[in-house]
Amino acid sequence: MKARITVTLKAGVLDPQGKAIEGSLAALGFDSVGAIRQGKVFDIDLDEADTERAGQLLQDMCEKLLANTVIEDYRVEFV
Repeated sequence: MKARITVTLKAGVLDPQGKAIEGSLAALGFDSVGAIRQGKVFDIDLDEADTERAGQLLQDMCEKLLANTVIEDYRVEFV
């Protein structure tokens, strides 16, 4: 089973990397960019046939390692 986990900073959390990318794009002439929030994506191959069990395993992975749930949100999708 394949899954994609997308981790992003929660709304209201300062995103200095996103601001740096935003400034760099403006310097390159991309003036129509309003704001950028950066994040990370994990593509995971999981040896689990049960979708419910796989979802629980992925959630546990996020809660324990892949996301800092104090400042980050995550979304799990099966692909």
